Amino acid sequence: MREVRIFELEHGEPTAAWRVARLSIFKVISGEIWLTIEGDSEDHWLAAGESIELPRRAVAWISAGQAGARFALASGSLRCATKPAPRAPALSWLPRWLGVA
Repeated sequence: MREVRIFELEHGEPTAAWRVARLSIFKVISGEIWLTIEGDSEDHWLAAGESIELPRRAVAWISAGQAGARFALASGSLRCATKPAPRAPALSWLPRWLGVA
């Protein structure tokens, strides 16, 4: 059995920190999410349909893109194959984040 929770974030909401208790899959349902994991040297910019595995005990910081976002967090018996989101060059997401792209 696994638990799946769905969340919504508006663009103007403060960045949220998540402490991951057990291995989880983070999947964007709509919009875009900026996500960074403490200890990881790169940020992740995830669009609708993309997912990333969050390791146990990780601390993840998330924020929504210009249009807000909905995402799911699943934990428990995770048997689905996920791969990390493709990494964009450093700061390539900044124009989108600021709404100038």
